Amino acid sequence: MDISETEGMLVIVSAPSGAGKTTIVKHLLMSGLNLGFSVSVTNRARRSNETEGRDYYFVNTDAFNQHISNNELLEWQEVYPGSFYGTLKNEVDRLLALKKNIIFDVDVVGGINIKNVYKDRALAIFIRPPSLEALAHRLRNRNTDTEEIIAHRLSKASWEMEFANKFDVIIINDDLEQAKSEAKARVEAFLLKK
Repeated sequence: MDISETEGMLVIVSAPSGAGKTTIVKHLLMSGLNLGFSVSVTNRARRSNETEGRDYYFVNTDAFNQHISNNELLEWQEVYPGSFYGTLKNEVDRLLALKKNIIFDVDVVGGINIKNVYKDRALAIFIRPPSLEALAHRLRNRNTDTEEIIAHRLSKASWEMEFANKFDVIIINDDLEQAKSEAKARVEAFLLKK
């Protein structure tokens, strides 16, 4: 069996902000693994480099709360004060109907929640920065956040790293190319054991 024949499995990638999860997810999507990206929904403002429906589904807070009330979310979290992120159930259904394996780029608690729902059908990968100091350097080099936001992200990262042992695989992103290679090998092995 090759990767193109596998479908219906889930790959969850979680990490503290700035640890490299989005870069690794993009690499996996380009690796011929029959992966479909689960686009999350959020109420936060769209950044200039983001596209509606590709990066996120952007909604206002009332619409996000309506998704919660209607039980339309597989998981959701208030990741930062006033900023909500979640996974729409119909997004998962859409990708499964396309005969895809699904890859999620989600926060740590969201990743654990999805793993708890799908159990052995899901591979949960935690991307860990080599240190909080290295993470601080990466966040500052992105030039997307104020020092106040960076301080908040670092505090949250310290807390999130305590959950790493709840994931199936921990990849330390000290060398990006090596981390991408390890992630691909782990996902391939998981999909082929189906």
